[in-house]
Amino acid sequence: MNDSGEIVENKMGVLPMNKLLINMALPMMISMLVQAFYNIVDSFFVAKIVDESGKSGTAALAALGMAFPVQMLLIAFATGLCVGVNAILSRALGERDYETAEKAANNGVFLSICNFILFFLVGLFLAKPVIALQKGTGLTMEYGTQYLRIVCCCSFGIYTQFIFERLLQSTGKTIYSMFTQITGAVINIVLDPILIFGYFGLPEMKVAGAAVATVVGQVCAGLLAIYLNHKYNEYVRVDLRGFKPDWNIIKKVYVVGFPSICMQAIGSVMTFSMNRILAGLNEAAVSVFAVYFKLQSLFFMPVFGLNNGMIPILAFNYGARKRKRMTQVIKLSMFYAFLLLLIGFALFELIPEHLLRIFDTGEASLIVLGVPALKIIAFHYLLAWFCIIGGTVFQALGNGVYSLIVSVARQLVVLIPVAYILAKIGGLDLIWWCFPIAELMSLCVTSFFMIRIYKNVIRPIPE
Repeated sequence: MNDSGEIVENKMGVLPMNKLLINMALPMMISMLVQAFYNIVDSFFVAKIVDESGKSGTAALAALGMAFPVQMLLIAFATGLCVGVNAILSRALGERDYETAEKAANNGVFLSICNFILFFLVGLFLAKPVIALQKGTGLTMEYGTQYLRIVCCCSFGIYTQFIFERLLQSTGKTIYSMFTQITGAVINIVLDPILIFGYFGLPEMKVAGAAVATVVGQVCAGLLAIYLNHKYNEYVRVDLRGFKPDWNIIKKVYVVGFPSICMQAIGSVMTFSMNRILAGLNEAAVSVFAVYFKLQSLFFMPVFGLNNGMIPILAFNYGARKRKRMTQVIKLSMFYAFLLLLIGFALFELIPEHLLRIFDTGEASLIVLGVPALKIIAFHYLLAWFCIIGGTVFQALGNGVYSLIVSVARQLVVLIPVAYILAKIGGLDLIWWCFPIAELMSLCVTSFFMIRIYKNVIRPIPE
């Protein structure tokens, strides 16, 4: 609704679908790619850290790898919350229920504040025990504790960034969320070498410097997202004056978003467990695993950006009861996701050594262990595109429990037990096959649920 009281037709219900999906998703895909790039730059500089004894940055890379499970959990809470708010807000806009849309936004901001308080306490009291549980010792323990404590205790930046970016995305303003994400990433990239190595008269902070650069970038991105919402988001206004939590809205947010939280939390458990298994074989393998996650983000992050563009389109047209547009956006999203991960598969198979040398620590172990690891893990890319888009369809249509079941089956029921067995049988030569094996199972279960969703949710909608 505009300032004169006239109803403004939302582009998500009328624009040609391919143009709409590109319009919605491309800015987020670009911003996600920038996010992936700054993650790689972050690790690139960390890999160059040299300790007092003259040793390379392998311990620093391992420290980041051991901090990663809690970072995943932090992001899981933010993403799950935003998935719930995004789906409810977009559906309400499709139904022209502007009051519910604004309630969803205000309660989303309130819940973001609650999540920050939770992870502030995690960073304060649990950072060191988490690293110790993953068999971190010496410099790995020291670096990992520093990094984790900073990113958790200053997580108000990422929660602000996430919720206000999703308010822009839910209403079709994806170009502005691209600006906020790129702003945060660029600030992080610029500050990384300055704070890690102590340039321009600043103290040399090493791994702690990488953490500070990260949270400063997040805070700046969050502040920009607040400003852009206030200035350009005509559909939804956030106003917490006299705010009282709406428990009905909060329940709806978490009915949709809780499966997403659980899925990413399961990813955190998987990473934690893999770190423990790998550390028992060779501590350098933890660094290989950490580097793999940085490299995979080059291909998976744009797919997640595609997902973020698809969710409001699918949810809006579900609310507007437009079946044809729903099936169009699903098919197009799967096509683009397949192309992106096919590129990832090709690069991992053809030039794995060149990719690993981005994080060259001066030790041969990263290349020797990493090349076969990347080549084996890459096979799951040929299946993952369908599973990722399928899981997003389940969430957007209010059936996030399907995504949860797939994620539990893939990462806990199959991947970790298979990794443990393969490690016992063949060590590092076999363990990486746990990823393609788990993805094959995921493909089967996702296909089953996609058929159910089509029959029970999409097909009953009249043309």
